[in-house]
Amino acid sequence: MITVRDATAQDAQALAEIYNYAVQHTTAIWNETCVDVQNRAQWISERQKAGFPVLVACAAQGVVVGYASYGPWRLFEGYRYTVEHSVYVRANCQKRGIGRLLMQALIERAKAAGLHVMVAGIEAENAPSCRLHAQLGFVQAGTMRQVGTKFGRWLDLSFMTLNLE
Repeated sequence: MITVRDATAQDAQALAEIYNYAVQHTTAIWNETCVDVQNRAQWISERQKAGFPVLVACAAQGVVVGYASYGPWRLFEGYRYTVEHSVYVRANCQKRGIGRLLMQALIERAKAAGLHVMVAGIEAENAPSCRLHAQLGFVQAGTMRQVGTKFGRWLDLSFMTLNLE
């Protein structure tokens, strides 16, 4: 059974492992630099102090198998009711509904916070993520061609949005 809870500093090691795997092996994150435990602990703290959730999905014995969060879409005041989210699941735990569970919890938090729109920025060839978002009610908002690069190739960024009201 998978449970979802708020992250703590003790989850930083697991978050760093999940994040670093995505950095090293996927185009889900367009960074090429891995992070350490201190970086993730600081990230958790900063997000939570700013009023944004950081959620973790835990399997048996409390093992963290995924995480999700949202933060500002853009920093201008006019965007204050719009957030962009991220969700990551351990590679060996994918396709088990964990991403969906995290996303559903994150959407509920955003609604409870009185937010209006949630934005997803997804590498355009990431069909499983696009499919999950569509199943949760996100709609295609556009694709920006070749705006990023990783592993020696240009990447397209698809945007999907969910109206939370």
